[in-house]
Amino acid sequence: QVQLVQTGGGLVQPGGSLRLSCAAGGFTFRNYVINWYRQTPGKERELVATTSPGGDITNYEDSVKVRFTISRDNAKNTAYLQMNSLKPEDTAVYYCNAISSDDVTSQYWGQGTQVTVSS
Repeated sequence: QVQLVQTGGGLVQPGGSLRLSCAAGGFTFRNYVINWYRQTPGKERELVATTSPGGDITNYEDSVKVRFTISRDNAKNTAYLQMNSLKPEDTAVYYCNAISSDDVTSQYWGQGTQVTVSS
C-alpha cells in the first residue's frame, strides 16, 4: 500500500521551531524527489523545499532559506522539514510530496499537517 504519512506540526510561538516528518511506504523511496509544499486558505499550494533522491541537492523558496532545512534518510524511508525562527506568515497546512525521478506521473502526497505560528 502506497502511503506518505506526515507527523509533527502544531502550534508554536514566533521564533520557535518545529520538525515535520514524512514516512513513506509501498514504493522505492530512494528513487523519488521529495518536496514540501504549504497552503493557506484561498491561495495556491506553494513549493517550500525540495531534495533530490540522494539528498545531496536541496532547494528552497526564498522566504524560508536559512530558516528551514529539508533532509531525508533513505534507510528509514523518511523525509524531514526542520523549521526554525518561525514567523506568523509560515502558518499553513504543510504537505510532503514524492515524485519519481524517472516518471513525473508517479507521485504521491501526504495527508497534510497544520502548522500555526502565533503568540
